Amino acid sequence: MERPAPGEVLMSQAIQPAHATARGELSAGQLLKWIDATACLAAEKHAGVSCVTASVDDIQFEETARIGQVITIKAKVTRAFSTSMEIGIKVMVQDVLTGIEKLVSVAFSTFVAKAVGKEKIHLKPVTLLTEQDHVEHNLAAERRKVRLQHEETFNNLMKESSKLDDLIFDEEEGAVSTRGTSVQSIELVLPPHANHHGNTFGGQIMAWMETVATISASRLCRAHLFLKSVDMFKFRGPSTVGDRLVFTAIVNNTFQTCVEVGVRVEAFDCQEWAEGRGRHINSAFLIYNAADKENLITFPRIQPISKASLSDSNVEALKKLAAKKGWEVTSAVEKIKIYTLEEHDVLSVWVEKHLGSPAHLAYHLLSDFTKRPLWDPHFVSCEVIDWVSEDDQLYYITCPIVNDDKPKDVVVLVSRRKPLKDGSTYTVAVKSVMLPSVPPSPQYIRSEIICAGFLIHAIDSNSCIVSYFNHVSASILPYFAGNLGGWSKSIEETAASCIRFLENPLDDGFISTF
Repeated sequence: MERPAPGEVLMSQAIQPAHATARGELSAGQLLKWIDATACLAAEKHAGVSCVTASVDDIQFEETARIGQVITIKAKVTRAFSTSMEIGIKVMVQDVLTGIEKLVSVAFSTFVAKAVGKEKIHLKPVTLLTEQDHVEHNLAAERRKVRLQHEETFNNLMKESSKLDDLIFDEEEGAVSTRGTSVQSIELVLPPHANHHGNTFGGQIMAWMETVATISASRLCRAHLFLKSVDMFKFRGPSTVGDRLVFTAIVNNTFQTCVEVGVRVEAFDCQEWAEGRGRHINSAFLIYNAADKENLITFPRIQPISKASLSDSNVEALKKLAAKKGWEVTSAVEKIKIYTLEEHDVLSVWVEKHLGSPAHLAYHLLSDFTKRPLWDPHFVSCEVIDWVSEDDQLYYITCPIVNDDKPKDVVVLVSRRKPLKDGSTYTVAVKSVMLPSVPPSPQYIRSEIICAGFLIHAIDSNSCIVSYFNHVSASILPYFAGNLGGWSKSIEETAASCIRFLENPLDDGFISTF
């Protein structure tokens, strides 16, 4: 029987049906749990105190293990830093009938030693006995630099992508939408899921993430899926017994015979759960292959997600609404005309206003939604959440109480465009988005703007026509009176207030905008 080397931990597990998938193959989530547990034992053997998972580097899976085979995991601290350690991990699978061993994976994880009380941790250096120990010790410093660079890159990526989370795009020919691959699951952290300090085992979280990612990938193809690799698991904060962990997964991309699934984990304690305010504790990207019998299948191309497509789809949706046929005049008073368009059970509104002010000034004022509450009674507040680009901003809007109900709120993307060369029409397009950083609040009813905005057409240097469009959703209708006459009057009053604001921005009522 093989004996572990000094500082090394061995774990051997016979693969039972409880550890396997429906096809009799070792569950990737179960393997991740065993890997994490073995690495943790190695870290604690060196540190002499409790340790927690900080991260797991990219993992490649070379072989699939099956029921009846034996998994052997070797873990050893390769280098100790001040309070953290790198652990090298090697996973082998053996067929007990033939005795043949095959390499499943080589991985590296980072663990942090937990101090007891006010005690300061300073880890002892690793004893280097072999030439290979010296090689791994030196490489550990280089791998640490890569992890730090990965963290910076990931944070920048998340900062950008978090602005654009719930996006709908015009479909490309032959491309498949990934909206149907979105999966959300929740787990309650119980004592068996945590160590003696009450912190959730990192391996348990990784196993739950893998389960949700597999479900997401399976919605893109009806075939047998198996995990091939994982982009770094980085634990960004702890979770403890009693926390609710919410796992969200969606297919990000496909590469011939591979599919990438992104998974995000948020933790909520009881108070945070009631308030809808969670803590981001982990994110990772998992790569799967799929097989039909014994052959790898090719995945379809998916609709790309990008900031450009988001903004352009927002603008194009407004232009398509304006270009529709069948608009009917329902009201015409002085400078204001109101048109409606009925399509099945959907109603759209077009308000046309003639202004005695330059188009560029109207565009400047209307594209800044922080000024909207100054003239629109349907807006109580409107604040900028973030800038997606110079011409695209995210806003959080609150609305007044209607019919003794709760007030409404909405998160929107505002995309503004100046005329192209030789053009004369300015565009301000608006649509709802969903952001994890601004979840629905129990104090408000979350509303929706499907498609809305302004088209501003210059007549001459001192006048213009402003057209406001709104593809009306059910949540917007209560703002208008129950009959068409009252509804039109409400729109006319708002439009008249807008005209006064645009034609006389320096009047006492609006001077605070400058």
